[in-house]
Amino acid sequence: MLFSLALIFILGLGLGGLFKRIHLPSLLAFLLIGIGLGPYGFNLIDERILGISSELRQIALIIILTRGALALNLKELKAIGKSAIFMCFLPAVFEIIAVTLLGVLLFKMPVFEAILLGSILGAVSPAVIIPKMLHMMENHHGTQKSIPQLIIAGASADDIFVVLIFTATLGILQTGTVEMASILQVPTGMILGAIVGLILGLSLVAFFKNVHMRDSVKIILLLALSFLLVAVEEGLKGTFGFSGLIGLITMNLTIGQQYAILSTRLSQKYTKLWIVAEMFLFVLVGAIVNFKLFIPHLLKGFLLIMGALVVRFLGVMFSIQSMKLNWKERFFCGISYLPKATVQAAIGAIPLTLGLPNGELILAIAVVSILLTAPIGAILMDITAKTLVPFDAITKKKHAPDLAKN
Repeated sequence: MLFSLALIFILGLGLGGLFKRIHLPSLLAFLLIGIGLGPYGFNLIDERILGISSELRQIALIIILTRGALALNLKELKAIGKSAIFMCFLPAVFEIIAVTLLGVLLFKMPVFEAILLGSILGAVSPAVIIPKMLHMMENHHGTQKSIPQLIIAGASADDIFVVLIFTATLGILQTGTVEMASILQVPTGMILGAIVGLILGLSLVAFFKNVHMRDSVKIILLLALSFLLVAVEEGLKGTFGFSGLIGLITMNLTIGQQYAILSTRLSQKYTKLWIVAEMFLFVLVGAIVNFKLFIPHLLKGFLLIMGALVVRFLGVMFSIQSMKLNWKERFFCGISYLPKATVQAAIGAIPLTLGLPNGELILAIAVVSILLTAPIGAILMDITAKTLVPFDAITKKKHAPDLAKN
């Protein structure tokens, strides 16, 4: 096991650093390392690590959702306007509908499995998008029209929304029936999870305001409660509905809205924690992908992914129609909402783990979507940011005297 861990860390740091230098997301390097080291490659990852890969991916998902919930600023969304609200869910809805239709037509999937695939592909990747938007904000690039702010806020909420759809659809599929009682378990479970999360969030805010402790200890406590919520969901399965993921999202959203200063600090801590979690997540996802089974479906998979992206792009255009943007700026927003990675890696393997008939196919399509959209999206954002989105006028005025002196 130690040899496998050493390989993952050494190759991850080396190849990940190389990818960053050529302006590609390091997560692509991790994915390729997993494919190469996994059982369908050189088989150098210890079976004991692969045996707990589903648990490790679940931990990564918890970190992703917690980061998103803590960083989500509802006041900023409100300030930007209805376009920001639409960006939180509308492009994802467009894509989920497109994937559902294409999944049924191209792969003859049952409708709910096609919806599940749509909910996996429907999320954008904050890991690819947010660093580039923060760079734009630091350089006063497009901030006067709130372009990077819009994309950051929308991307964070987009992931949460998609996971909600995924959780609801998975709940219906796991019951094995679409009877009314089974369907009602899903919303009631989500409502119960939200209530429990709200109570925990308010309790933690009161506790943190009155009891002094280091932020690192608070992180451990939040992780423990998040693990407990997910464990309770597993324990209650078959008895009555309860969504642990909704619980942890609501808990952290409540902390974010009620104690903003603390949530900013905790979000930064989770970002550091994500450095290791990201490496393991993408390596382990790459390790379990059997591309040999996907090769016969390669063309159909490509058509599904590209068709869904076109529809998603239209969803972005519809979402921002009320904003005072020119066509170049609108086009940039559409491009920025294409990259996929983190959520696809975190939940793409769950259908396979649960033994769903199309589990391997769903995972393969999710991984191919990462390999296609993460590098293409990152490169297009770099190329088009300066050509499509002008620098703010205030920046030009600020530097004008310096230019005159020279």
